Amino acid sequence: MDALPLTSCQDDLLPAGDGVLPVRVYKGATRRKDAPLVMHLHGGAFTSGDLDSGELVSRLLAEAGAVVVDVDYPIGLDRMFPAALKTLDALLHGLYKARSRLSGKASPVLVAGEEAGGNLAAALALMARDQGHRRLAGQILIGPMLNPCLATASLRQAEAGDGQCRWTLGWRAYLGQLEEGDHPYAAPACTSRLAGLAPALIVSAEDDPMRDESLAYARAMKRAGVEVRQELIEGPSGWPHSLMRLPALPGLQAPWARALRQRLSDFLARFPPTGPLRPQPA
Repeated sequence: MDALPLTSCQDDLLPAGDGVLPVRVYKGATRRKDAPLVMHLHGGAFTSGDLDSGELVSRLLAEAGAVVVDVDYPIGLDRMFPAALKTLDALLHGLYKARSRLSGKASPVLVAGEEAGGNLAAALALMARDQGHRRLAGQILIGPMLNPCLATASLRQAEAGDGQCRWTLGWRAYLGQLEEGDHPYAAPACTSRLAGLAPALIVSAEDDPMRDESLAYARAMKRAGVEVRQELIEGPSGWPHSLMRLPALPGLQAPWARALRQRLSDFLARFPPTGPLRPQPA
């Protein structure tokens, strides 16, 4: 079994609009100068999750070559759409200013997330395109939760989609009475305008309940001319629950985790600058 690269992490607070958000910064012991800076958003169906929930995917991203800012974003009924999204957009704006301290002044900035975090990452990519005041280098969507209709075959296979399913409850918590259910920032699968988005890596697994909506979103982005790398990882994966496995360290050696790490590494290697790998200070 291969030895895992050493990854350090440190808690911090970063400004987001009028307040601050707790974050945990992950850095691999060996990475490129000006490594990609990735804002990572954990899953939890819009109703649960914290910095511990994001550890496994954050470590995989760091091992793949990124400096990762894992965010403890606002959740709960008082943080329905678009409140949490606006807070995260303000944080993303601040990351551009902080990237010299976190990684390097030339570091490309990406967003990443799994399940509900994948929804928020996709929405942030849409907002970055529409606002036009900064360039997002890329987006990484891992089994993203994109469509509130909950009518896909992969969800039915997971015996999900009924009135008490965690994703049904999560969508209700995020969208309230569904007045905003068709807003593209709330449900990216519903948008008809995808051209001009940042390059994307969209990853799902064979047994992921979000598999079909992930693949459909990748196809729609490709039709719109977006540069997309679409990956389907062999099961069993246990997604999305295993993506938020606690403690995270044993999960890093699962077959699906090793496959995901390779996909992340391949995607991140595409972003300049791409200097030689060398030990970097934590």
